[in-house]
Amino acid sequence: MAKMGCLQKTVVLFVLCVVVGVVRCESPYKFFTWTVTSGIISPLGVPQDGILINGQFPGPQIDAVTNDNIVINVFNQLKQHFLITWNGVEQRRNSWEDGVLGTNCPIPPGKNFTYKFQVKDQIGNFHYFPSTLFHKAAGGFGGLNIASRPLIPIPYSPPDGDHNLLIGDWYMRNHSALRRRLDRGIPLGMPDGVHINGLGGSSRMPFNVDPGKTYSLRISNVGLSTSLNFRIQGHTLKLVEVEGSHTVQSEYDSMDIHVGQSCTVLVTTNQPSKDYYIVASTRFTKPVLAGVGILHYSDSTQPAAGRLPQGPPRHIEWSLNQAKSIRWNLTASAARPNPQGSFHYGSINISRTISLSNSEVVIDNKQRYAINGVSFALPDTPLKLADYFNISGVFDPNSMPDHPRKGVQLQTSVMSGDYRTFVEIVFHNHERSIQSWHIDGFSFFVAGMDRGRWTPASRESYNLFDAIYRCTIQFFGFGVLFQGPWSRGSNFAIHPAQLTLRPAERRPVTMKMVYPRSWTAILMSLDNAGMWNVRSALWDRQYLGQQFYLRIFAGYNPRDENPIPMNALLCGKAKGHHTQGQSPLPSDAM
Repeated sequence: MAKMGCLQKTVVLFVLCVVVGVVRCESPYKFFTWTVTSGIISPLGVPQDGILINGQFPGPQIDAVTNDNIVINVFNQLKQHFLITWNGVEQRRNSWEDGVLGTNCPIPPGKNFTYKFQVKDQIGNFHYFPSTLFHKAAGGFGGLNIASRPLIPIPYSPPDGDHNLLIGDWYMRNHSALRRRLDRGIPLGMPDGVHINGLGGSSRMPFNVDPGKTYSLRISNVGLSTSLNFRIQGHTLKLVEVEGSHTVQSEYDSMDIHVGQSCTVLVTTNQPSKDYYIVASTRFTKPVLAGVGILHYSDSTQPAAGRLPQGPPRHIEWSLNQAKSIRWNLTASAARPNPQGSFHYGSINISRTISLSNSEVVIDNKQRYAINGVSFALPDTPLKLADYFNISGVFDPNSMPDHPRKGVQLQTSVMSGDYRTFVEIVFHNHERSIQSWHIDGFSFFVAGMDRGRWTPASRESYNLFDAIYRCTIQFFGFGVLFQGPWSRGSNFAIHPAQLTLRPAERRPVTMKMVYPRSWTAILMSLDNAGMWNVRSALWDRQYLGQQFYLRIFAGYNPRDENPIPMNALLCGKAKGHHTQGQSPLPSDAM
């Protein structure tokens, strides 16, 4: 008996050691409390209603490390329902926390909701923004950075400092007025200006640096509808990261950053000590609008002077070629120790080809946008809740076709995908403007993009070796070249004195067609179970129907998908259901 007692003690001690080890190995938690309020902001020097988080515009910056658990208690003090989505965070097995209306009920006025998610196996520069109504036009956005774990090296020397730059177009009408305009079928039109970290017009955001140092700049285009070009007077930009992927380190005089996209560049302060212009200017617009910041050397005694640095050539070919030049760094480790290139995506068999064609349509005499002939209609019950509780009449899981079809219809569009399959998605653009698309829950390989019409023979041009792996992609459509002031010759230059705000109304822009259409092809593994938003990142298009949901069903196995959070908000037809102790129904179809 005495021997048995010793054995039992040994087993107990072993179990305790294992438990303590597990607890110690659990990834860290970071807790935030955010209060969302309305307030007066002046991004273009004119006071207007805005959305503040903890009194800040832009909102607080989130700094995390790979695998951190993020807990954010959001108190909504607005007079409208509110949600935040985390652009680029993959929410592995956890679309419950994605923060879009297809997965979450919005937070009612005067109430709160706590987001709980893990930045699992990710690094990089991302951002968050409001997904409800047209709140994104009023602020509520901020930076979200995920650093590598200390034991995993980054493929460059640690920078001496870093800065977050949130750039975007801006409208002086408030978000409610813009939404009413869209509801009446009236396009947004040209923005009124461009901001850098919430400052535009004649205001200049300073970024302080020391001479002889190298800094990382984490840049995100948080605007509504306009591609921007970013550049710094007298300095080159070394691209090192795009939306969670280390890149081949190429140097550029400027970078085109399309709506919803993020990247990290290194800038070395190796110029004479003075101040230099930082510029974010609109691409392919008339007039060219610019937001200006200042790179301030710590020992500078000279203000920035002269013309703003020239932007790239006006034609879309330049932007297309730059996009093609961005490649995956195969030898660098990202979130895990193994090199990025150890995943040989080019040798995986494609099980399905999906063709997505965007279009501008009119329904009931109002402007709408569609994809494959379907303009998305938002239901009053989030699709994820309807799926989980097996609520009928909310959506058809096969309502989004794999290929374009004739005609157009208003429908709650959902496409079903087989879990853990590898698919090819080809985006076709037949419109006159650059498009930008984002897929929640996934990153993908940008295998190819080009002008003209995609055919199966286009696969011969695919990059199956080191294509960039990202979550937001642009495609170039009709290749519009806008002819405007400051655009003589192949480049444009702007003098600071010419930075005037655009009037609220102006005649239609003049366009010249460069090429008739274009395509972008991506390769993607459907390895993340959930209900995921596929959307135009151009927010007026998303609001007016250019989105759908991708349903990846794995049977609600806890190994493949997290259970519904006990604090999940319930609305619409989901009211009266229960989250605590509720077992999902096993059916695979509505």
